[in-house]
Amino acid sequence: MKKTPISGLGAWIIQRFTAIYLLFFFLFLLVYFAFYPPASYEAWRDSISGTALSTTTVVFFVALLIHAWIGLRDVIMDYVKPLPLRMTVLALIALGLISMTVWITQVLFTVGA
Repeated sequence: MKKTPISGLGAWIIQRFTAIYLLFFFLFLLVYFAFYPPASYEAWRDSISGTALSTTTVVFFVALLIHAWIGLRDVIMDYVKPLPLRMTVLALIALGLISMTVWITQVLFTVGA
């Protein structure tokens, strides 16, 4: 069986790194908003629209979607045996995750506009 570009140990390592980033970013947000709670929507919008926080938030969502892709891909490859059905399901999942990435990026970078 031919290996996919991201399979086995490579997929495992990527999944672990994305999980670590997700954990640390989530903890950062908890601490950040615990010490600097926004007083209003405008204050929240100003804090989230800063370059550093909006960029790290986009990276968070990209890491989340990559993490989801690897997990869903592994489940589909394990349990969906007919190749045409497997490829269709994987293509639909990939399309959905790519669409979510574009939408999240658009939302985050138009918050301050």
